[in-house]
Formats: sequence, structure tokens, C-alpha cells
Amino acid sequence: MIEYVVSACLAGCKCRYDGEHTANEEVQQLIKEGRALPLCPEQLGGFETPRTPFELKNGQAITKDGVDITEKMINGVHEASKLVALAGCTKAILKSRSPSCGAGIIYDGSFSGVKIEGNGLFAEKMLSMGLEVTSTD
Repeated sequence: MIEYVVSACLAGCKCRYDGEHTANEEVQQLIKEGRALPLCPEQLGGFETPRTPFELKNGQAITKDGVDITEKMINGVHEASKLVALAGCTKAILKSRSPSCGAGIIYDGSFSGVKIEGNGLFAEKMLSMGLEVTSTD
């Protein structure tokens, strides 16, 4: 059983919308120890990297240019969730403020940098599955 699911960008994978990563040494160490499974629900949903950024507005995933990608994002979350269940993960360390992975604080959907209380789509799914979820940069 693998204890943690982690955002793949925190593992050092260049999977963010801008084609970059946000490597976190603690997360990378968990992976080296075989205790963490890195996933990117956006890539599992079939999105290219790099891609147009999106934010959540009224529960919908909307790109910066106004395209509703909710269905495709939900598919990615579903696929990632299956892997989490198969691995037996009980905890998650996810990328802060992300519309996919943010836990507790996300951007407000205006693409202006304003933050609000809320969870990204994948973070919300992990919480509903009973995982202990934390967010980090």
C-alpha cells in the first residue's frame, strides 16, 4: 500500500499548465521511499502540457479564454481516483491554490489572482474518499 497521493508537479514533473513544475523536496523524498504516488488529474483527463489555464467558477472548470472544460476535468479526476483507490492511499499532498488540487484555498474564477475558500476538483474528490488532504507549494 502506498500511503500518499501527491500532485505530480510537486514531484518535479513538468505537468503544470505552463509546462513547468513546482518540485518539493519533501514530496520527492516520499516518492524515493516508495510511500507516494505522483498523479496529475489534468493530464489524466487528456489535457496537453502546456495548456490554457483554468479556474473554477460556480463549480465549473472554465479556461482563461472562456471554454468550459468541466467534463474533461471530471474524467481526469475519475481516472486519478481509480489509481488512488488501487494504491490504497490514505493521505494526499496536493498543489496549493490549484483548481485541480488546491485544498482550502483556490482562485476565484476571475483570473485576477483573488483567492477564496474552496477546494479544487481532485482535492474535493480525495476528501470525499476519506483521505487526509494537505496543500503545499
